[in-house]
Amino acid sequence: MVDQVKLLETMLRIRRFEEKVEVLYAAGKLPGMPHGCTGQEATAAGVCAALEPGDLVASTHRGEGHLIARGADLYRLFAEVLGRRDGYSGGKGGAFHIADLSIGFLGTTGIVGAGIPIAVGAALAARMQGTQSVAVAFFGDGASNQGAFHEALNLAGLWKLPVVFACENNLYGMFTAQSRHQAIVDIAGRAQSYGFPGEIVDGNAVLEVWKAASRAIARARAGEGPTLLELKTYRLCGHFGADSGTFYRSAQEVESWKELCPIKRYRGLLLQWGIMSEAKLEEVERRVARDVEEAANRALACPEPPIEAATEDLYLEAG
Repeated sequence: MVDQVKLLETMLRIRRFEEKVEVLYAAGKLPGMPHGCTGQEATAAGVCAALEPGDLVASTHRGEGHLIARGADLYRLFAEVLGRRDGYSGGKGGAFHIADLSIGFLGTTGIVGAGIPIAVGAALAARMQGTQSVAVAFFGDGASNQGAFHEALNLAGLWKLPVVFACENNLYGMFTAQSRHQAIVDIAGRAQSYGFPGEIVDGNAVLEVWKAASRAIARARAGEGPTLLELKTYRLCGHFGADSGTFYRSAQEVESWKELCPIKRYRGLLLQWGIMSEAKLEEVERRVARDVEEAANRALACPEPPIEAATEDLYLEAG
C-alpha cells in the first residue's frame, strides 16, 4: 500500500517549489523563464509513487515536479534553475537539462516529445540487460501528435517493452486547446492502434493515478508490454513565466479547475478518512514550506559557475 501521507507531502513539495520559482522569476533572479506544473502535482506524485528504485523516468520541459516526486535534491534543483555552480548540471543547463541517474531520472528536455523514445530505449536496454526495470515517459497532449510519439509506441507495442506512457493531458498544447489540435477527445484510444491498452485516469485524483500506474507498471514488469495512461489534469499557471494564461483561457474555466485542485481534494480526503488531523496537516505544510525556503535561500547564496566551466562537460567529435 502507498504511503498516503507521503503522497500529500510530495504534492506539497512540488507546489511550494513551483510557487517559489515564480517568486524568484518575478524578482528577476531566474535566468530564462519557468515552465510550471502548478495544478498537475497528482500526476507526478501518483506515478512516481508506484515506481521502484531501479525504474527509470524520462521527462519534459515541465519536469521539476517529476524530479521532486522521484526524490531529487531540492537544493541542487533550485541551484540549477538559478544557474548556480551546485546545480545538477553545474548551473549551465537550466530546467531543460537536468538528469540524476542515481534516482533513475533520465532527464528533462526542451524538445516536445523527445523523452518518449528515450524511455522506449531505456526499456529496450532493460530487456537486453535482463533487469526488471520499467521505464516511464511523461509527456503532454501536444506531444502525442509528434511523430516520435507514434514511432515509439509502435516499437514498444511490437516488442512488448516494459514501458509506461504517462500522458499528462492538461488540455492545452502551449496556447492551443486540445480541441483545436486533435480530432479526438481521448488520447488513450491511440494505444489500441499499437496493440496495447490505454486507460483514462482522473489526473487530479492522486490515489487513482497511483492505482492506474501500479497496474501499468506491474503489467510491464511481468513482460506483458506497455500501457498508455491518459492523466486528465489542468495547468493552473501559464505555459511559461511571462504567460498569464488569460488570453486563451476564460477565467471561469480556470476557476472551475481550481475547485478540482489535487492537493485540496486529497487533503480533504485525508481529513475525512481520519488519516490526518488538521493540526498534523498544518505541521506537514509548515515543514515542507520551510524545507523549500531553506533550499532556495541556500541556492541563492551559491556562486555562479566560473567562466572556465563553459568548456567543461563537452563532447567534441574528433576529426
